[in-house]
Amino acid sequence: MKRCDWCEGQDIYLEYHDREWGLPVHDDRIQFEFLVLEAAQAGLSWLTVLRKREAYRAAYDGFDVERVARYGERKVKSLLGNAGIIRNKLKIESSINNAKRFIEVQKEFGSFDSYIWGFVDGKAVQNRWKSIAEIPAKTELSDRISKELKGRGFRFVGSTIIYSHLQATGLVNDHIVGCFRHREVAAVR
Repeated sequence: MKRCDWCEGQDIYLEYHDREWGLPVHDDRIQFEFLVLEAAQAGLSWLTVLRKREAYRAAYDGFDVERVARYGERKVKSLLGNAGIIRNKLKIESSINNAKRFIEVQKEFGSFDSYIWGFVDGKAVQNRWKSIAEIPAKTELSDRISKELKGRGFRFVGSTIIYSHLQATGLVNDHIVGCFRHREVAAVR
């Protein structure tokens, strides 16, 4: 069975690739989870973040955006002391800020899902890359969304982070065409 090259060699990568990566996400909790995790990844590998994902879920109250938005200094200190997550104060503080901004978007658009999928008119971009080497780190779409999010006060949402978010949440199908998941993911709406 042919897969995208990036996932070979680590069971946690294989499971993530085969079950989750690129599937269209229409759940605000999962969208928020990926915003936090993609920002946490900045300067690190996705493998590092995946290995800490369950600890993040516990530390961030299941990525309940309303609860995260209410985190205060005591919770920040607790998170900074949690060896199960990436203990970077700027990233932790940005996740709390982004929870507040996320809620503002939900109030304005009805859901974050409606907002983010609006950038692609509700239809995932179906790329047809033949190799991993062809896949860009960012695109005009991620540039535009990054700029829009920054304008709304989000932090740690640079174009590369946003492109990773789009890939993870299925707004962009970047499975290579030879990968068995390319067609499967393309069929999900």
